[in-house]
Parts: sequence; C-alpha cells; structure tokens
Amino acid sequence: MRARDHADGSARRGTVGRSRTCPHCKATILESAAICPQCRHHLKFGAAGRPGDSTQGFSALQVEGTLHHAERGGDWEYSVVVAIRNERGEEISRHVVGVGALRSEESRTFTLAVEITTPGGR
Repeated sequence: MRARDHADGSARRGTVGRSRTCPHCKATILESAAICPQCRHHLKFGAAGRPGDSTQGFSALQVEGTLHHAERGGDWEYSVVVAIRNERGEEISRHVVGVGALRSEESRTFTLAVEITTPGGR
C-alpha cells in the first residue's frame, strides 16, 4: 500500500528510501524505481509506474579504475567490496559484489556509480 502525500505534495516521512525486491532478478531496489539498476528490466508497478508520478535522477558519483597485472609474478585474486558509511563514519552496509582472478598481463576495469533519484520529481 502506498503512503499518501501531504498537501504540499511531499511524500510522508518514512516512504523515501523504502525498498522492494525486483521481480526479475530478486535484487533489493528502491520502491520508487521504474527500472531495476541490477538487471535493467522495466518494472510495471511501483511509484514511477503510476500516472502523475515521476522519478528524476542524476549520477552523483562515478569512479572507474583499471587493474593491470604485472608481466611477472604469480596470479592475483581479487574481491570487490563496497562499503557505505554514514555521516559519523560508521559502516552501515558492506557487500562483496564480485570476486575473480588476474593472470599475467590481464586487466580488469571496475566502475562504481552512485545514482540519486528524487521521487516525485522534487
């Protein structure tokens, strides 16, 4: 059930940041998402799918880097870990998002993007 909006058009406190499960890939996504950021499927339900509702967004952060394995030496193994901290520096979430290996002369490029949405277009 959707929380009702205040007279000024803002959503009731507690609805921003609410999550749900993508029906396609089962990733945890924002309730306001019209497209799953994990599998990129368009969603037929949710706030962004209702007439009169909109979600606007922008990329607040994008970092890309490449690891190149040295020409000599043994194989490397890697774990990609994403940690989120609050304003006090306390870790509130930590996830391993991928693991793998690099052999001599191989490389991998990693991209981290933080996408911000403003539910209701505000």
